[in-house]
Amino acid sequence: MPRSLRAAAAGAVAAAAWVVTEPAIRRALGGPHRELRLVGGLLAPERAWLPVGLAVHLANGAAFGIVFDRLGGRGIRAAVVAAQVENAALWPAMALVDRLHPDVRSGRWPPLARNQSAAAQEIAGHLVFGVVLGVLLAKPAVGRGGVRPRFGVRPQ
Repeated sequence: MPRSLRAAAAGAVAAAAWVVTEPAIRRALGGPHRELRLVGGLLAPERAWLPVGLAVHLANGAAFGIVFDRLGGRGIRAAVVAAQVENAALWPAMALVDRLHPDVRSGRWPPLARNQSAAAQEIAGHLVFGVVLGVLLAKPAVGRGGVRPRFGVRPQ
């Protein structure tokens, strides 16, 4: 599999893992929002938020996977750090979400930018994403003579 395709697939799988674990994260941390609704609610009409939110979330994960790989990222620690840096860099945009998102404007969700549960939920979601991405884009094992094997084959 070509390198960029592998990195994109790893990022999309990591984003899917976030979506799958989000209900448990929300229950554990008291998070007020759904990630797919957060994205889809801003970009799509009411009836289309779920497929749009999922498509955008998976595409963002794929793009993140490619960038992470191209910057030489490998392993769980690096992926978690990269995901948390991205989260911190984008968090100020939550103030804009608070002004524009229909669920915040209607009162269905509280304002998110200063909500500790929302922040904790995002940190946990990015943690899941980073762990899965890091596992899928792990550092290859060092073989004999300090040579890193290519394509999963150890040197003889």
